[in-house]
Parts: sequence; structure tokens; C-alpha cells
Amino acid sequence: MTKKELIDIVAEGADIPKTKATLAVNTMISAIENALLAGDDVVLAGFGTFKVKTRAERNGVNPQTKETVVIPETKVPTFKPGKALKEKIAK
Repeated sequence: MTKKELIDIVAEGADIPKTKATLAVNTMISAIENALLAGDDVVLAGFGTFKVKTRAERNGVNPQTKETVVIPETKVPTFKPGKALKEKIAK
């Protein structure tokens, strides 16, 4: 599903114009981004949890030169599905 398809579904489901559905979807995405940037977790009960995890520094290999390189520590967004979502998908 693309963002445009999600906006279409929200507009139809909430019986609102696509411009308002676009604003709603964009606002929700921005709110999640801002919370993650602030170091907060975003918990959507029954759906799942978005959080930021720190990936430790590690060694890697440059495939072209076979030279060992150090991959620096980085932060990555993650999503852990909730129990209800897992059960729906498992059916």
C-alpha cells in the first residue's frame, strides 16, 4: 500500500475530502517522527510500537576491496507489532 492509497482509504472511511485526509495522514506521520526524534516510543494499542534502537559499532567488509571497515554506531527506527495485529495476520 502506498501513502496515496492510504489517504484514499482514510478519505473514504471517514467520509472526508482527500485534502483533509492528506492532512490527517501527514500529521500522524509527523507526530510519529517527532516522537521518535525526541527519543519517545509510540505505542498504538492493538497495532504495535515504534521505537528507536541504537545499533552498535561493528566491523564490516568492503565487497570491492575486501578491506575491513568499521561501521559506526547508528540509531534506527524499529516497529514491533502488537499481539492483536500478530493474531490477525496469523489467521
